[in-house]
Amino acid sequence: MKFSDFINVESIRAQLNASDKESVIREMVGALAEAGQVQSSDHEGIIKAIMKREELGSTGIGRGVAVPHTKHPSVDHLVGTVAVSPAGVDFNSLDGEKVQLFFLLVSPPDRPGDHLRALENISRQLRDGMFCKFLKQSKSAEEIRQLLDEADANQFSS
Repeated sequence: MKFSDFINVESIRAQLNASDKESVIREMVGALAEAGQVQSSDHEGIIKAIMKREELGSTGIGRGVAVPHTKHPSVDHLVGTVAVSPAGVDFNSLDGEKVQLFFLLVSPPDRPGDHLRALENISRQLRDGMFCKFLKQSKSAEEIRQLLDEADANQFSS
């Protein structure tokens, strides 16, 4: 699975305004709603489902990265977005560091394989320090999209 299979480019945010965990999730789900990837009427339900998942354990996986995700019946296929917070946000990350890179996923409950493949792709690509460094330095959604395309084409070392 590649980023292009699930990341909606219209919802990418290069400059998150959010300053805490819930507002990051709200802003990212809002971006998916604005891009028509989730229904506005399902917005709150998706946020609640992601926050409930966060209660099980932070999706802040360390090294400035978080992958908030959930399964939700309102979507019929895997959708995701990417956001960068140049200042970083306290996300109760496993290593205690602020998070700058966010990959948010929403998938249908009946497609667990897609969900797992997307998480695996994200974690594999994020092991590449150069990829993470370039993403954190991105100034526009277009720069982020280009980096995702390069990662899909295996142009990073991972």
